Amino acid sequence: MSKIPLYITKSFLPPVEEYTKRIKAIWESGQLTNQGANVVELEKKLQNHLAVKHLFAVSNGTLALQVAYKALDLKGDVITTPFSYVATVSSLAWEGLNPVFVDIKEDDLCIDPAKIEAAITPTTSAILATHVYGFPCDVEAIEKIAAKHNLKVIYDAAHAFGVTVNGRSILAYGDASTLSFHATKIFHSGEGGAIATPHADVAHNISYMRNFGHNGPEAFQGVGINAKMSEPHAALGLCVLPHMPQIVAHRKNATELYNQHLQHVVGIRILKPTITSEHNYSYYPVVFKTESALVNTIKHLNADNIFPRRYFYPSLTALPYVSNQEAPVAEDVSSRVLCLPLSSQITDEEIARIATIIQQSF
Repeated sequence: MSKIPLYITKSFLPPVEEYTKRIKAIWESGQLTNQGANVVELEKKLQNHLAVKHLFAVSNGTLALQVAYKALDLKGDVITTPFSYVATVSSLAWEGLNPVFVDIKEDDLCIDPAKIEAAITPTTSAILATHVYGFPCDVEAIEKIAAKHNLKVIYDAAHAFGVTVNGRSILAYGDASTLSFHATKIFHSGEGGAIATPHADVAHNISYMRNFGHNGPEAFQGVGINAKMSEPHAALGLCVLPHMPQIVAHRKNATELYNQHLQHVVGIRILKPTITSEHNYSYYPVVFKTESALVNTIKHLNADNIFPRRYFYPSLTALPYVSNQEAPVAEDVSSRVLCLPLSSQITDEEIARIATIIQQSF
């Protein structure tokens, strides 16, 4: 009998009774969208849970980025990372902004602040950095550079739900941070996302920009788009949120077990945060010494119905719609990094099985 497939992640689903109760209330109200009771409640609870001043739920993490760009009135060049999910850069291109890549640090794979200033020109309007795998960027160094050159800072925090730096929410840094609540994320609402900002004026812009530009039922503040979250999606998020302590605890234990099994395996490097933080254990990435070793390991894992992911591969410098730019570290590391299966349901036995196959693949 073939084994049940084990994928890079598995969405946490709350008890169906909890979701059904909220869905019944939605049916009774008849309101499916347009800032209904569940969206309002989710925003308030997330604002408290994540310790942010202003938070707006939206329909997905990509629109969160796009609305943030508009709310901050970005123009021209935006310095960003070549090592992230494609949405980080495709959203810039979609909005008519020019991505300018700055290479990453090899230790945590986040953008390298030491290389940012050399990329700044008179047409640079912002820095867009990604907290890769939930590992915090060097936010203090980035903020100093931005202040010196009068640049906006946006953090793609799609992987960083609940992460803190020195006791402070990672979302408190920068002019705006964006979250993804896609089904694969540690906290999810099936589909969804959010934008957080510490600034009241930016918050006002987001409030109308995500809703067609409405600033009242019959008034328009300016141009907008439909980025609203629906009531059923918010209801799912509200059902997932109370379970977050158990979800994170399980993933932390799984991560520590992976570390025990793999820490002495010659040929791989376990990635960890380099900045003092409270991690969320959203992914378990390892870096192989060679791409051929990575490909060989994937082959062995797939043969046992285990499906990790080359996340992120290839480097975003390979995208056909960005100007020809080089990022040697990102291009090299992206060919050698692999995220192993990690979820709130993964078992000790499954982790041991994965680790054994990896060990035997060398």
